[in-house]
Amino acid sequence: MALKGRRILIGITGSIAAYKIPLLIRLLKKSGAEVKVIMTESATNFVTPLTLSTLAESPVFIDPFDKRTGSWNSHIELGNWADLFLIAPVSANTLAKMASGIADNLLMTTFLAARCPVFFAPAMDLDMYRHPTTQRNIKIIRTFGHRLIEPKEGELASGLCGAGRMEEPEEMMKIISAFLEPHQDFSGKNVLVTAGPTYENIDPVRFIGNYSSGKMGFAIAEVMAQKGATVKLIAGPVHLPTPQGAIQRIDVQSAREMYAACTTNAAEADIIVMAAAVADYQPKTASEKKIKKTSHSLSIDLEPTHDIISKLSENKKPGQVIVGFALETDNELANARIKLQNKKADIIVLNSLNEPGAGFQSDTNKVTILDRKGNVKDFGLKPKTEVASDIADHILTFSGQAEQK
Repeated sequence: MALKGRRILIGITGSIAAYKIPLLIRLLKKSGAEVKVIMTESATNFVTPLTLSTLAESPVFIDPFDKRTGSWNSHIELGNWADLFLIAPVSANTLAKMASGIADNLLMTTFLAARCPVFFAPAMDLDMYRHPTTQRNIKIIRTFGHRLIEPKEGELASGLCGAGRMEEPEEMMKIISAFLEPHQDFSGKNVLVTAGPTYENIDPVRFIGNYSSGKMGFAIAEVMAQKGATVKLIAGPVHLPTPQGAIQRIDVQSAREMYAACTTNAAEADIIVMAAAVADYQPKTASEKKIKKTSHSLSIDLEPTHDIISKLSENKKPGQVIVGFALETDNELANARIKLQNKKADIIVLNSLNEPGAGFQSDTNKVTILDRKGNVKDFGLKPKTEVASDIADHILTFSGQAEQK
């Protein structure tokens, strides 16, 4: 049983596609999962709580409390119980609530309280799905890190054909299984990941740095560990907890420290992912005391920092894959190709500061992945957790190509 012991919380809203959920519950139960169900009042018009509770082998939750006895259905406990929260089908009304934080029923309070991964599967008529408001709400929800199960094109309840048909239960089952029990594609592999900024001291209280949050690198480390790799995560000064899994964290602050940590640990790595935003320049000398403000201008002599990725490429061992990042503001693709060649990297992940929602600090990113085999692949804006999976998949594909050459 692939999902034995896994806890799946399903939220059902008022859509005709609710008729598909009993089959999904049956598939989850056959796979060994524990299932609990929350329904909106509107959802009960499309599928009965008795049917769902029978299949889930658990009471269905609709109201926050029982008006007769006062017994409380705790949204906090439900959110903490689940390993994964699937809201399907999601009506246009509930999409709007999810995007704006309206908590007027048990499903929505549980959504806001949930700490587990959340998947959502919209279902509605063609024109409702295409409406700019609906598309905006989906984008907003994805920026929260929640994962969209896109509706398919097909015959709709209205008789029209087009996008808006909720994904089939068998496919949603595959998506859930792949997320909770990912293929161990990198089992036995050692992966080195860098993340975050570096700070180059000017004096004891000031530094040269950048806006990198480390979210992209940490997401890559987490995905690699989920896929079976043993990961060393070299992190600049960030405020992020170490991801779960087989991850050893090494904290550094400056480009010098990042260089030392990378060169020390690179030899044992099968894959190196340089997601950190390492400073290009550092002060030639840092003052030991705080520099006092005066009425005169101040000049600071800067010198280049070590080119870490070029150094690692020089000492690259056979079969090792090196991935670099390029954050560009102009001539993005051309500059990324130049970096791929000059740094002698295998893969470059390009992101542009010109893309809204991409780059530093945000929870989303929009990347283009290039490799030395000539492959170029563009991706849309999506949560950095999903971008990390795309990068891992590209590394896997590239590695397979390299072995065949």
